Amino acid sequence: MHIEQIYTGCLSQGAYLIVSEGEAAIVDPLRESQPYLDLVGKHQAKIKYIFETHFHADFVSGHVDLAHASGAEIVFGPSAETSYRATIAKDGQFFNVGKIKIKVLHTPGHTPESACFLVLDEKENPYCLFSGDTLFIGDVGRPDLAIKTDISEKDLAGMLYDSLRNKIMSLPDDLIIYPAHGAGSACGKNISKETYDTLGSQKQSNYALRDISREEFVQELTTGILPPPRYFQDNATLNKLGYPSFDHTMEKGMKKMSAMEVDQHRMDRTALILDVRKASDYAAGHIEGSWFIGLDGPFAPWAGSLIPSLHQPIVLVAEVGRESEAVMRLARVGFDHCVGYLENGIKGWTGGGRKLNTTQSIDAASFSKIYQNGDGNFIDVRKPGEYTAKHLEGIASLPLDFISGWKGTLEKDKKYFLHCGGGYRSMIAISILNADGKMNLVDIAGGFSAITKSEIPANCYNVTCTQA
Repeated sequence: MHIEQIYTGCLSQGAYLIVSEGEAAIVDPLRESQPYLDLVGKHQAKIKYIFETHFHADFVSGHVDLAHASGAEIVFGPSAETSYRATIAKDGQFFNVGKIKIKVLHTPGHTPESACFLVLDEKENPYCLFSGDTLFIGDVGRPDLAIKTDISEKDLAGMLYDSLRNKIMSLPDDLIIYPAHGAGSACGKNISKETYDTLGSQKQSNYALRDISREEFVQELTTGILPPPRYFQDNATLNKLGYPSFDHTMEKGMKKMSAMEVDQHRMDRTALILDVRKASDYAAGHIEGSWFIGLDGPFAPWAGSLIPSLHQPIVLVAEVGRESEAVMRLARVGFDHCVGYLENGIKGWTGGGRKLNTTQSIDAASFSKIYQNGDGNFIDVRKPGEYTAKHLEGIASLPLDFISGWKGTLEKDKKYFLHCGGGYRSMIAISILNADGKMNLVDIAGGFSAITKSEIPANCYNVTCTQA
């Protein structure tokens, strides 16, 4: 038996390969099929099953394309309904892969159809559990991501309490837990950076497995949940109903465009010009009206959270050679309407004599003097939890996640200094704000991390600040 975790940092997502005696199974694959086909080929195996733990909301799974390419059978847990051919397993049903067995455990709570898959080794001893979003390391799945349902999030939280205690906690302590996500995923509130652990260890450290009442569990699980990113419901629906071919999406997105063609899209507003280069490169020179969301960061989740619609046509500005990566990572979260990219990158724009806009950026030392003198308007675009943990007194909390709701409140004639944790999110915010009309915005290079190392006195943080 061979089990392998295939972890994708951008999405904080774990897919899995299981191989035994020339037969293979894939659990929760990403959109692109070829890496899984290549990996299985290295093991000289054939994919027999594709197990889906639930209808994922944070990415488009590759189950439909992979089944078509491999002939494998798609398997969901009880109560799932799909528009394509799939096996809807019964609770307790077994599936054989080579010499091992995989048992379906229906674990509703994160979503009604959520299931975990228990692997029994060659001697039929429990070996590991693919827990999906039912059980994370240090956390459990949030109960508000089900596709439109009459079941309330409190009802789902109660179901999750029962699922954990009736289906999972009675399993052996040495069982390995392989979840669908790690730290950074919006599918939980406080997921650990570890990507697997034993059940026994989780019983000791995971708040959700403590000896608490059902009512206490529901209260804790449903308190402090931020609204889900806007693309989550759309992605879950795509995973339920099916989606366009990944190869077709890639082919369409890899069209080379001249600067003239890109400029026409910009002027006519027929496509969003999306700059995926480094934040420093964007600041140094970018196309007027373009958005920045850099590939060297949590690109796909931020694209999904901020771009208004999965049907939005997109033209890419990328570093030469990274265009395909950008199209692929957009497709992972359901953006199948990339219509091309600027040929030769930003040089393709300036080569024709077209001008670039710039973004002002200052270091933390310069900002510390401005802040202590009170010479500006200051905005913290980090998440609410980051702000609550530690922030500069007198700085407004306007999270990037909710920029569509607050961007209209800024005044055009005022100067604003923006920071996030390290400089990635603040540049995204500035690009979106400037796309609606040039404003006087300044980025703090290095973000809050750099600010805390500057000469700003310690008593200026949180509620203990005594200075203006």
